[in-house]
Amino acid sequence: MKLNIVEYPDKRLREKSSKVERFDADLYKLLDAMYDMMMSSNGIGLAAIQVAIAKEVLILSIPDEEGEQSKDNLMEIINPVITYKNGDTTYQEGCLSVPGFYEDIKRFDTISLSYQDRDGNSKNLNAEGLLSIAIQHECDHLNGILFIDKLSYSRRKKFEKEYKKAQKEKKNSK
Repeated sequence: MKLNIVEYPDKRLREKSSKVERFDADLYKLLDAMYDMMMSSNGIGLAAIQVAIAKEVLILSIPDEEGEQSKDNLMEIINPVITYKNGDTTYQEGCLSVPGFYEDIKRFDTISLSYQDRDGNSKNLNAEGLLSIAIQHECDHLNGILFIDKLSYSRRKKFEKEYKKAQKEKKNSK
């Protein structure tokens, strides 16, 4: 399965994802292809909508203390629901769908999540720190929300200007 990352301002990124009903070979192929795409793009998380599939599917691979991403640490999260949120933290986020831009984003420090794994088994997870931030970032994607939507009005205007300039430079260098 060949996937491509959908980049801002593509309208597909604003689509709300639908629940996964079938946990089958097609889902397994999607999850495996998403993992390959995320790793080749140097990401730590990827939502299916970022590869133009509007399903409540996301994957995460948080680097260990040495900065390594092992497939053993891969999390496949289907139909996630954040059931608890607490505390505030700010983290500089980036996004594979908004390449080259990083902004400080305020999120909840601690969350609880209920979800299903690739086989449809129900799971619960308590997360804090980077894992909590990454889950919230990817869950936002499933609802058509990008991290840049959380910027203040003035920072958003600055982002839009810088992004247009970067896109123009990218186009001219080809």
